[in-house]
Amino acid sequence: MKTTRKPEWLRIKIDTSGNYSKIQKIVQENSLNTICSSGLCPNKGECWSRGTATFMILGEICTRSCRFCATKTGKPEECDPLEANRIAKAVSLMKLKHCVITSVTRDDLPDEGASHWVSVIETCREKNPDTTIEVLLPDFGANKEQISKVVDTKPDIISHNIETVKRLTPATRSKADYNTSLNALKIMADSGLLTKSSIMLGLGETPKEVAETIKDLYNAGCRLLCIGQYLQPTRNHLPVKEYITPEQFLEYKQYSLKIGFSHVESGPLVRSSYMSENALSIDL
Repeated sequence: MKTTRKPEWLRIKIDTSGNYSKIQKIVQENSLNTICSSGLCPNKGECWSRGTATFMILGEICTRSCRFCATKTGKPEECDPLEANRIAKAVSLMKLKHCVITSVTRDDLPDEGASHWVSVIETCREKNPDTTIEVLLPDFGANKEQISKVVDTKPDIISHNIETVKRLTPATRSKADYNTSLNALKIMADSGLLTKSSIMLGLGETPKEVAETIKDLYNAGCRLLCIGQYLQPTRNHLPVKEYITPEQFLEYKQYSLKIGFSHVESGPLVRSSYMSENALSIDL
């Protein structure tokens, strides 16, 4: 089924009940960035109401300008040395059992932000020893030295998003390269850490290309996978070419599990951190 009109299964009811106001207050009072807000995530209401959020470190301005992403791009500010403490405090205030942290890409920094990542992870673990930690990293140019700095902190899940199929990568991702992403993921997986990636659909890829990408991710060592629908954040971003049916998402999930992935989230509203605790069987 191909259509460019938003189907019923993508009509989102904004939920601001439950813990939403509490999470919003913690984020604001601790001057934190979240990918939930900067990325215009459709699941923000649901996740915040469940009492969880995905923190975004290293500022709110990315040095890349991917054509699918709503995060601000430009010249970033200097790294905030107090950010690690604020993140750790927020994790405690939210009483998170599973903490997910991502970041903007910082090609402007000598180590691309790796040392800042280390500080955030170590501080969070020190102050919240019972909380599992999942990190969603930029590609670091597949630089083993920089990736290893983060790997050595031993997060419970380490991830990097391939985003789309090889053919569409040049027109979709700024500076990023399909093979560079695979190489970065292989470095992560070879360390023995549970490794994850995500694919967004609806940019014009074919089912064969999706299957090839899933297989490439498996061969790189990924064992956790998220597959979701691309939604155009603004008119300045890439248009949606196709809305993928829930049935097709299920087929991709079944294929992924069949070739060896241990956990797969696949559906129209799935994002890389959506229900991420499920991979570790954590009950929030």
